[in-house]
Amino acid sequence: MSTLKIGVILGSTRPGRNGKVVADWVVAQAAGRTAAEYELVDLADYPLPHLDEPVGAKAGPSLYSKDHTKAWAGRIAEYDGFVFVTPEYNHSTSGVLKNAIDFLYNEWTNKAAGFVSYGAVGGARAIEHLRGVLSELQVAHVQQQLSFSMFTDFENFADFKPAEMHAGSAQLLFDQLESWAGALRIIREAALSPEVRA
Repeated sequence: MSTLKIGVILGSTRPGRNGKVVADWVVAQAAGRTAAEYELVDLADYPLPHLDEPVGAKAGPSLYSKDHTKAWAGRIAEYDGFVFVTPEYNHSTSGVLKNAIDFLYNEWTNKAAGFVSYGAVGGARAIEHLRGVLSELQVAHVQQQLSFSMFTDFENFADFKPAEMHAGSAQLLFDQLESWAGALRIIREAALSPEVRA
């Protein structure tokens, strides 16, 4: 099996965001992995408006009408799995991340996801909301997650200084994610085979 591709999706675009250093840390922790390549997908590079497609994404990519949707779909379609790096805003994930997820359907389906969050209580409530959203999109989300506290993993709420335990937890997350991503790629490929279509 060829190397898996995992997108580390940075789910914040606000000025002065803490998410960039967290996402960069995730990519750095994955640098030595051999089964998968991890790369940053920054939502700031995909300035999607509030969902403006006239037809729901579940109807299929052939009905995408906007260039920004097609560009976003093309990027997400490249990956076998994802690590969502999310802040917690008002007991949930960021609006920009939810909006980016809602633009697509088939590009997410039968892929795997892990979660990394940050916030006053570690961002755990944002992850819980994302689990429900991604279940609807048929994304298999792994059990291991990382939650960084603004009080203990950041100095002065700005300088990222994660506790040492997080490095081991990240490797477990990657192990679980790669296992599921590899299995689901087999399912996606089987669905495209002539025997299955017949």
